[in-house]
Amino acid sequence: MAYTLFVGDYAYSSWSLRGWLLFDAFGIARKIHKAHMNTDAFKAMQREMAPARLVPAVRIDDAAEPLMVWDSLALAETLHERHLAAGLWPGHAQQRVTARSIAAEVHSGFSALRGACPMNLRRAYAGFEPDEGVSADVARLEQLWSYAKLRHGLRGPYIAGDSYTAADAFLTPIAARIATYALPVGAGFGTYLEKLLAHRSFRRWRAMAMADGHLQAHYEFDFADRDDPYKPARTGRPVADVGAENAACPFSGKPVSPDSLVEIQGRVIGFCNTFCRDKVAADPDAWPEVAALLGT
Repeated sequence: MAYTLFVGDYAYSSWSLRGWLLFDAFGIARKIHKAHMNTDAFKAMQREMAPARLVPAVRIDDAAEPLMVWDSLALAETLHERHLAAGLWPGHAQQRVTARSIAAEVHSGFSALRGACPMNLRRAYAGFEPDEGVSADVARLEQLWSYAKLRHGLRGPYIAGDSYTAADAFLTPIAARIATYALPVGAGFGTYLEKLLAHRSFRRWRAMAMADGHLQAHYEFDFADRDDPYKPARTGRPVADVGAENAACPFSGKPVSPDSLVEIQGRVIGFCNTFCRDKVAADPDAWPEVAALLGT
């Protein structure tokens, strides 16, 4: 099955992140078509993905005629139908009802949190003071998480226990907002949010956000910075004028470019372009292709 996933900015587009997670976290292959929001390139991409207007949108390329899917809930259900073994929704019927209900409420609600705390994966702010609406939204999110765990007696780290599902994908941008703005939450809910942000698929998306670097000014605020809540266990650093231990890019298979090298704890790995270099430098352990080269 072949898909093209249309997305906006890695750092700012929370809905694009959901679309990515619905593919990457469940092992579903896709091609990515990305454009920065509020640009002519984005307008051109919108024409290509019509009748969809917003990201994420997906073109099903294996249909007799290309078929567009838009809206994240529609995408979750479409992928579930086409990839039943992937586990987008819980296998247990009652847990599935709860997971879908939580995802739907996250999809349509929490406007105070969305408005006051736009997603920005490159920043960690100190000094943000949540108003009554934001605090109420966070309390409701914690209530939903508690209900899911208590209603079904689940002890695993995710909404449906041990298995990551589409409900967790929908909640991950919320977790990112809470982390960026240091919003207070209870210990148990905080541990769940940390688990979402430690998921490899989220880490890969954030690493691409760090590599992309494009700024959208209206998502940037003048609060003081604090320690990075997303900090990976290790990072790499771009280097030049040294030899890489690999001849082919682990992502594309193309020849390594001399300006696209990363040093990771004394090991130098090469890539075919600077974007691949920088996304690996941001979080080397997020990429299985790199782990295979490093033997980690």
